[in-house]
Formats: sequence, structure tokens, C-alpha cells
Amino acid sequence: MALALAGCNDALETAQIDLSKVKNKVEQPLPPRILSEMSAKSMQRNSPIMIRIFKEEGALEIWKAKTDNRFDKIADYKICAWSGRLGPKVKEGDRQAPEGFYNLTRANLNPNSKYYLAINTGFPNRYDAVNGRNGTNLMIHGACSSSGCYSMTDQQVLEIYAFARDAFSGGQSTVQLQAFPFRMTAENMVRHRLNSNIEFWKMLKVGYDNFEVTKRPPEVNFCEKKYVFNQQATGNGTFNPAGACPAMSTPPALTAALASYSKTYDADYAKAMKKYDGMAWYDPSEAERKAVVAKLRKGRELAYAPTGTSLEAGKMVKVADLEEMMAGKTASTVAANAAPGAEPATPEMAKATAVAAAVPAQVPVPTPSPLAFAPVEQAEPVEVASKKPFWKFWGKD
Repeated sequence: MALALAGCNDALETAQIDLSKVKNKVEQPLPPRILSEMSAKSMQRNSPIMIRIFKEEGALEIWKAKTDNRFDKIADYKICAWSGRLGPKVKEGDRQAPEGFYNLTRANLNPNSKYYLAINTGFPNRYDAVNGRNGTNLMIHGACSSSGCYSMTDQQVLEIYAFARDAFSGGQSTVQLQAFPFRMTAENMVRHRLNSNIEFWKMLKVGYDNFEVTKRPPEVNFCEKKYVFNQQATGNGTFNPAGACPAMSTPPALTAALASYSKTYDADYAKAMKKYDGMAWYDPSEAERKAVVAKLRKGRELAYAPTGTSLEAGKMVKVADLEEMMAGKTASTVAANAAPGAEPATPEMAKATAVAAAVPAQVPVPTPSPLAFAPVEQAEPVEVASKKPFWKFWGKD
């Protein structure tokens, strides 16, 4: 525990710049160490970026286009605070931070935020809207305090804001934000296989896999209330979030690369299933995550509210024990929400409800293409120097 706290403290408190000496936070340049690394990685200062978030690990990454139009990671940060648990935001006030693929434009930058600087995540996108999800003002911002946002330290958000500002100045029209519950490896998918959000996460994984294979932000569309990645509508078909998917095709080179990627993934998944036979992950609550890093709040103002990572506060448990834990939580929720005078839920009823919640909801999947799993924001392709469509980039390599 001492080592975990020490590591977290280093990640959250290391200030790369003295904020009291920043005269214009909106135009503050990136530090020389980052500019030097850009040069070493064949990146131009104003080339396109992409933002990646992993809740469970508490990580935010900046990926940037190189001269070959592929993206490489240029910076990563420990998220200081995110609220709720793993899983998407569903409604206003649920304290959940968004998960999915979002398009950020220059208008999403807020230089006058009361949380130092802020970038609106773009929630709700078209996938969220067509599925009835709602919420407002979900941000990446400073101050290390969250009620549905991804909150960083002021020093961190100063750099993140500068990355986005420079990319927009270089001509990028939309920055893709990818927000995941965790790194979507075979082992992590096995650990979380009993979570009620697993089918939603499988949809996001299609986009995750596309990026892992191409190292380019996937082109995102939606149909049948689902995300669709790197698909080309054929004929006169169009993508409609609430409508049927059009006939679609996948670039042949991408199909081959994904097939090879999937073969390795399937083998890893089988190994993980043996490793975690009879076991599953207990996803900790926000309060449990905060308890892990409680010492960080000492001597700070009340608004400063860091949250530890799920990896620090969660644990692997027996499936039967997980069901019991979920049953207890469900019983408490039912009791708290019961109407005055209503009959209390029996333990058997509570457990049945909990077990049912653990079974992944069946989410319909578009069938025209094996990659057409989901919709999200009508993601305009990220603009790179040559402004060619995604499949033309991929076809030449």
C-alpha cells in the first residue's frame, strides 16, 4: 500500500511547470522535453492528435501523427480523478464518466473554465443520443475533482490543452477521443466477462482493435443504434444511427490484418479463461477507490478529490462470491429506492435480480459485415497532411 501511494503521489504531484509563472495559459507552449521527443519521433508540432482514456488504469494518453501518417504515443498522464464505476454514462446525475468514441472540435476547448482549462468530451454523441443517454458538461479539466468528468491536475491539463490547440492550429478539424473502461486485452476481457456492460464493451473493442492494427484513428459511423468502424457503405447506402445498416465493405488489407490480430487474441483469450477459471473481477466503487489514496487529500482544500485506480482498489474473487456481493448491493439499492409502504425485497429476490444483472444484456449487432458492430459519433475522419480517406492510406502500405 505504501508503494502504491508513493507511486500515485509522484504521478499526481510532479509539476512540470510553475503555474504561478504562466502568463497566458491558453497560449502556453508545450515544454521543450515534449517538443524534443516529437522531433525524435518524426512528428510535426501541429500534426493531428488523438486522445485515449482508460478508466481502470486511470490513464490518459496523447497520440500524435508521424510523417508516415501513423500515430504514436507522445504523452501519458495519470488521471487525477474520475467518478462512478466502470461502464458508460447513461443519464444526467449518474456520476458516470463517458465511454465511447467522441469527436472534439475547436469549439470543445474552454479557455475560461473554472477548473483552470477544460475540453468538452462531446457527450452525448449520436450513439448516446439514439440510445436515450443524456448528460451535459462532461469534461476533461483541471482541479482534480470529478462529478462525471475526467479530471486532471492543472499542470497536466495545461499540456493536454496545448496539444489540442496546436493540432487545431495545424488544420485538424476533429480530434478523436477514445474512452475505454480498460485496455481491451484478452485477459482484461476475461476478467470482466461477467460485468453487465460486457456487450457494450465488445462493441467498443472493434474500434480498439482497428486502431491497434492500423495505428490510425478509425473512421466511425453508426447504424441500428450501434457503432460501425472503418466501413464503406456500398451503392447508394448511407449510415443512419436509428436505421438499418447499409451494405458495407471492409478494405481487404484491413480485413487480413484484423484476421491475424484476432487469431492471436483468440489464443490469448483461451489461456486467460484457464487462468481465471471460476474467478471474476470485483469492480470497486468510487468510495473504495478514494480510500486507497485518502492520504493524498491531507493538507489540501476540500475540492481536491483524487481517486485511486480500479486496479488498486479492485480484486479477483470467486464467481459465487461476486454474485453474493452483487446481491448485497442490489438488495441495498432496492431498499433505498422502494416506494413508501412497499413490501421489502426478500434475499432471494435480491439475489435473483443481482444475478440477472450480471448476465450481459443482448445487444443486437448489425450483420452486413463482421466488423459492423457499433455506432458512435459520426466521426469525420481525422484529417492528416494528405487528407486522403482512411482506406487509401491503408491500401498503399
